Amino acid sequence: MSLATVYSRAQNGMHSLPITIEVHLANGLPGFTVVGLPEAAVRESKDRVRAAIQNAGFAFPNKRITVSLAPADVPKEGSRFDLAIGIGILVASGQMDGKLLEDHEFVGELALSGEIRAVRGILPTALACATDKHTLIVPEQNADEAALVQSLTAYKAKHLLDIFAHTQDSPLPQISYQPHSHTDESPLDFADIKGQEHAKRILLIAAAGGHNVLMLGSPGTGKSMLASRMPTILPDMTETEALETASLYSISHHGFNPAQWGKRPFRQPHHSASSPALVGGGSNPKPGEISLAHNGVLFLDELPEFSRQVLEVLREPLENNHISISRA
Repeated sequence: MSLATVYSRAQNGMHSLPITIEVHLANGLPGFTVVGLPEAAVRESKDRVRAAIQNAGFAFPNKRITVSLAPADVPKEGSRFDLAIGIGILVASGQMDGKLLEDHEFVGELALSGEIRAVRGILPTALACATDKHTLIVPEQNADEAALVQSLTAYKAKHLLDIFAHTQDSPLPQISYQPHSHTDESPLDFADIKGQEHAKRILLIAAAGGHNVLMLGSPGTGKSMLASRMPTILPDMTETEALETASLYSISHHGFNPAQWGKRPFRQPHHSASSPALVGGGSNPKPGEISLAHNGVLFLDELPEFSRQVLEVLREPLENNHISISRA
């Protein structure tokens, strides 16, 4: 077979879009072309994939290789397509059986040695795969994220050879659903505050009703101390809230941390933060401080020191309780 079709996912904000990766091997001058609106990291994947296939003991086909990432009008970024492209080349060249992989999706970066490295955004991908009832194969280091989705069938792989063995009746380790229990190990506690009864009463009312709070006072009166302990009196997160917050951190530059599962986030941006830092953005939109504080507390210390433009972008999120980023 000179044509193989493999499936993966592209990250677009909080959404994980299905991507069909078609690999075609043709006679002619040897070459490796990736089409379908790939950005720099995706175009560089051809060098990683070539080395990974060779160092794993497979033969890299000496043919004209065309890799198409469809739909072509969806931007593709990052190294998450490495594994799927490598699998497609092995299947197209007849070195791997593709029958067992028809309903599978692959996400992961390939090291030059053939090992599979972790990538960001696994949790939204796992949720989308569970909805579509597809089987997901992820790097071993991302197994904790995939294990948070109850209805997902997923496997973890450490090396390209592990997936080859999976097609030869030597199954990969399956990822079992593991509900994380929230253990609050925060050194801060609302009960530590002595006095300030009026302020504590206000924060308790705000925490119970989900209200905003504006604190005024001289320096050193305990405003920051009170705000930093407010997450400890908020109600425990529901499973849906915990998944939403974990998904946001999974696609951000912070990455997913299992130790933070179920903890209310507390974000305190510096007063020199720009508007994009607060609301998010970028060529491929990333969450800002407002989104990262979702289901938690956003504390703007020294509020008058923030620029007027930054304060104006807070108007819509405060009025509508959600934030939307649109790009031309």
